[in-house]
Amino acid sequence: MIARALSLLLLLYAIGFIIFALTLGQPAPARAGPTDAAVVLTGGPGRIEHAIDVIRAGRAKRLLVAGADPMVTKSDMARRLGGDQRILSCCVDLGSESVDTRSNAEEAQRWLDLHHFRSLRLITSDWHMRRARYEFQKVLGSKYQLTTDGVRSDPSFLTLFGEYNKYVLRRLAVWIDI
Repeated sequence: MIARALSLLLLLYAIGFIIFALTLGQPAPARAGPTDAAVVLTGGPGRIEHAIDVIRAGRAKRLLVAGADPMVTKSDMARRLGGDQRILSCCVDLGSESVDTRSNAEEAQRWLDLHHFRSLRLITSDWHMRRARYEFQKVLGSKYQLTTDGVRSDPSFLTLFGEYNKYVLRRLAVWIDI
């Protein structure tokens, strides 16, 4: 009986991973309207560049780069992004208080409250979006309209497997209240 139960749990875990891997976060739909703010989570290629494109296109008024290294300046970012200092000066804030996805959400909530924003576009890699959305929804509740905008990537099996485990463990931790 125990072997059957463990086999069932393992099967459910494997099916969950397959579903997770096949349903990665998608870019925001073209019909998605503009938001007050955008929050980009650092740590993956193309995320910040995509977030700057969102600001340039007027799909958000202001951008928080959550989890930025405290040593990084807007001038550093301008050099990396091709010198668009005007956008960085007017519309980008560097947040260096967060160290993980949950603290990204907490940092974003303080920033959203400070600016009295009501809607945001969450930008992160497609493979990271499910857990990021979960953390942001836990922290922000229904106070803000949330649009997700996954940056397409080509994650390795290990990246997907690690992210799936983080997501499952986080859901379990919340479920058992630890």
